[in-house]
Amino acid sequence: MTQLDSIPHGGNITRAELDNGIVVLAYENPAVQSVNLMGSLHAGSLYEDPRRNGLASLTASALMAGTRERSFDQLHSALEDNGADLGFRAHVHKLGFSGKALAEDLSLLVDVANDALRNPVFPAEHVERLRGERLTWLQYSQFDTRYRAGRAMREALYPANHAYHYSPGGGEKTVAKLDVPDLADFHARRFGPRGMLIVVVGAVAADEAVALAAEAFGEWRNDDQPSMRTVDAPDTPAESLRQDVFVPGKTQSDISMGIVGPARRADDYLAAQLANSVLGEFGMMGRIGKSVREQQGLAYYAFSRLGGGHGPDPWTISAGVNPENVEQAIASIRREVERLTSEPVSKEDLADNRSYFTGRMPLQLESNEGIASHIHSMESFGLGLDYLANYAERVKGIDRGDMLAAARRYLSADEMVVAVAGPRQNGA
Repeated sequence: MTQLDSIPHGGNITRAELDNGIVVLAYENPAVQSVNLMGSLHAGSLYEDPRRNGLASLTASALMAGTRERSFDQLHSALEDNGADLGFRAHVHKLGFSGKALAEDLSLLVDVANDALRNPVFPAEHVERLRGERLTWLQYSQFDTRYRAGRAMREALYPANHAYHYSPGGGEKTVAKLDVPDLADFHARRFGPRGMLIVVVGAVAADEAVALAAEAFGEWRNDDQPSMRTVDAPDTPAESLRQDVFVPGKTQSDISMGIVGPARRADDYLAAQLANSVLGEFGMMGRIGKSVREQQGLAYYAFSRLGGGHGPDPWTISAGVNPENVEQAIASIRREVERLTSEPVSKEDLADNRSYFTGRMPLQLESNEGIASHIHSMESFGLGLDYLANYAERVKGIDRGDMLAAARRYLSADEMVVAVAGPRQNGA
């Protein structure tokens, strides 16, 4: 077996498009006697009214509450009695689902997924329970400084008419108003086969996996399903560049700094990924971790993260600090951003991060779930099914100039929105 044979690529991934637009991808992995089912459809928070923020997420959570043919207990018993599991979660652009079972139970897994996606009835008692759990979590989050800093940053970075201004999980005021008719209406209008992806990976013949998916989902139609939506980057931050959130009773402050980063399809996304790794990921959280946490002892944690979804996700830097160290930590982070955008990284940094990126990829492909996730991403983002086969060469092709150009294109120390959540500072 060659190295290429062990990597999912266009030659060993079976891809089929059903008449209703659903794309099914299957990859045989006989080494593990199980199977993973993964997929998505365009029913995320992008398709909800902001006045009902949290509707897509609550709808996704309630899909397994009961269907026209199965009660809550019957749905869950069907899976649990066979050691299988299945879950749904709504993000901004898409609703995602993921499940696993023994290979011999793939037909059951597909059948339950089909039933939950197409035939939910949203029993009132279960919807009320799920809504209560969500409200409890939202109330608890109001005292979580890390959550509050992150939300304040996003709300300042994206204006109120932008989908990324809102959390897919919703807010207390909007979630409290959601009811069964809201969920049923959202499902009827937003769920459908257009743009849907189904990925099957495991010890099952690819043709069999495609046939099972086609038999279950092939007749699904929804003429009212809206066209897929896209999201543009905001012109300027919605609010001032500094947001301070007072959270009573706290002894730690959390910092969230953000700026609009590249979408996954951007030509320079991989270069930006490597630049971010140098900034706040590789080793002990990159340069930010080394400077702010290790050398100066200002933070309990400090790292950076690149979003890279279907739209203009933020490039973020997060840190948890003693309130007395907030301003010094922010200043130190800004210096590292300025350094990354003003001078090429060292040859050593380039070599280390190239090795890190190429070395971690095989580890991510050691499980059915990891393989399914990468196949789903390749199809969802239009990367091509040979993306992984060419990945190492792509990484090796990124040089210091590419990383500097990407950092300069997206990052600016002076234009990042800064949000701080914690106790009052300086007597404010």
